[in-house]
Amino acid sequence: MIPLAPFLVVSAALVAIGVFGALTRRSALGILMSIELIINAAALNLVAFSQHIRTSDAESTAGQMFALFAMAIAAAAAAVGLSIVICIYRNSKTVNVDKIDLMRW
Repeated sequence: MIPLAPFLVVSAALVAIGVFGALTRRSALGILMSIELIINAAALNLVAFSQHIRTSDAESTAGQMFALFAMAIAAAAAAVGLSIVICIYRNSKTVNVDKIDLMRW
């Protein structure tokens, strides 16, 4: 059986880096990349727990399938997020979230 602790440590490190990056970045692209790190940490947890709690062959792929769905959703979210960033850049000529005041009148 594969030990679970190293995967959880790596996942916790990815979440910590992602949260730190999302809270400290000024660029919208950096914030999107940080959010992707957090989603990848969740996918890593799904696969690690799936392998750790494996009871039969039918249930051993559940974590991998959920991780694939999480990656597909993350890709769709990245596409939508990048399209929003491009639209904001066209209007305000910056992707710096401190400078964007599009919702103000």
